[in-house]
Amino acid sequence: MARTEVTPPRPQPNDVPLTPLSLLDWAASVYPDHPAVIHGARTTSYAEYDARCRRLASALLGRGIGAGQTVAVMLPNIPAMLEAHFGVPMAGALLNTINIRLDAGTVAFIIDHGEADALITDTEFAPVIREALERCERRPLVIDVADPEGPGGERLGALEYEDLLAEGDPGFRWQWPASEWDSISLNYTSGTTGNPKGALYHHRGAHQGAFSNIIACDMGRHPVYLWTLPMFHCNGWRFPWTLPAVAGTSVCLRRVEPAAIFAAIGAHRVSHFCGAPLVLNMLTSAPEARTATFEHPVTAYTGGAAPPSAVIGAMEAMGIHVVHLYGLTETYGPSHYCAWRAEWDALSPEEKARRTARQGVRYLSIEESMVADTDTLEPVPMDGATMGEIMVRGNSVMSGYLKNPDATDEAFRGGWYHTGDLAVWHPDGYLEIRDRAKDVIISGGENISTIEVEDVLYRHPAVLECAVVAAPSERWGETPCAFVTLRPDAEPPGAAELLAFCREHLAGFKIPRHVVFEELPKTSTGKIQKFVLRDRTAGLTDADMVR
Repeated sequence: MARTEVTPPRPQPNDVPLTPLSLLDWAASVYPDHPAVIHGARTTSYAEYDARCRRLASALLGRGIGAGQTVAVMLPNIPAMLEAHFGVPMAGALLNTINIRLDAGTVAFIIDHGEADALITDTEFAPVIREALERCERRPLVIDVADPEGPGGERLGALEYEDLLAEGDPGFRWQWPASEWDSISLNYTSGTTGNPKGALYHHRGAHQGAFSNIIACDMGRHPVYLWTLPMFHCNGWRFPWTLPAVAGTSVCLRRVEPAAIFAAIGAHRVSHFCGAPLVLNMLTSAPEARTATFEHPVTAYTGGAAPPSAVIGAMEAMGIHVVHLYGLTETYGPSHYCAWRAEWDALSPEEKARRTARQGVRYLSIEESMVADTDTLEPVPMDGATMGEIMVRGNSVMSGYLKNPDATDEAFRGGWYHTGDLAVWHPDGYLEIRDRAKDVIISGGENISTIEVEDVLYRHPAVLECAVVAAPSERWGETPCAFVTLRPDAEPPGAAELLAFCREHLAGFKIPRHVVFEELPKTSTGKIQKFVLRDRTAGLTDADMVR
């Protein structure tokens, strides 16, 4: 059969695919001299930032890497990582950011599963990357980044990042995606059990999510954003694409360390930063927290787990306002935020912190969200007590899992994305997570929210971190077991003291029956591995309970 030539449709002035790539073009044309990226002693303007991204796109195409291909990156929060968020999709390729804390076997799986044709990697990670490449079935083009602020390391590729950029054209005219539904990035889930799943993001969702960040986070014009959130995680919650839309300045940070964070906030007048509750906990526990004062407004956005109200209160006491965001890899990061209400201003600090700890209301890029029965999809009453599963649908929901239609179908049952998080719906429409479906403890027929118990434990001044999981019980079926890490500078309490503290705030059946003091196991993204802790409770009996 003869091949038929198809004439592409003529561009229409009122039909341009949505893509976050256009946001950098706007910032470079309107604010060319404004600082876009600060890294160590070097400051890059928006004109330079835009030119470097165009060079990257042009050079990748010159190397034969473009539409339909994948570029993996394993980088800390440095300028090359920001540039990859624009330069790779400008070439029409798919950006796959790899968690820098993963082991070689998982990295190899991701490179093979995502079919990476190029890998941009910081030399610090050479030992892991070398082993991963030995395990890979495919050998991507390896491009080394020798960051002057980094510790250095072995070069594994034949090409260095700056040399690659020198091959590119700073005036390269990148092409809009053929469709705004084309994939822009690939993000793998944590993979706590089995291989991780790859969530595909599209240009439309990234664009809509980028603008939603501006509204939810009160970004304003020219914010200064400190990179304490890993850009490998959900594309940095979309903030690499958000910041050019408000001509903001990115302050890069290779490592998340309290002293460096406090110093950067003061030196650069940082206005916004993001991080997991673990990061906030680090800050409130640091020596600098005792004397930290800022002469300008600072807002921290936290998510990834329900932040304890005690941690939120401690941050506010330092003068750092906390806003709670909630989302998942499959929703491009944040899908909900705890929007502040003026009537809350009169509440006590403790009650303000409890309100802030709620997951809140949907982002503008999420068209619908509900708390509903998992099977019937019937919304639960807005009574603050009846639990259901959080479900969402909207533009910032993934296209699906790469090469995994069964998992995609399961996640999208009934036309909603099922988060697996159990929550209650309050009368004011704000939702509040009570647990992951798999983490709820059923003791003597009563449902116990582990998050509720953990929130009480976090209020004890000696508790640095805690996690509550189910322990087997011959009498009750399951009972709560608390794993606790104590603050190094605190007077260590005994198990009996902690349980007495819990009795002041919890119903009797919710009080932990076992207390274990130890360091908590975590995933590569800093999440506490409750499945590991559940395994450790297997040998506990009713005779081991704290009386």
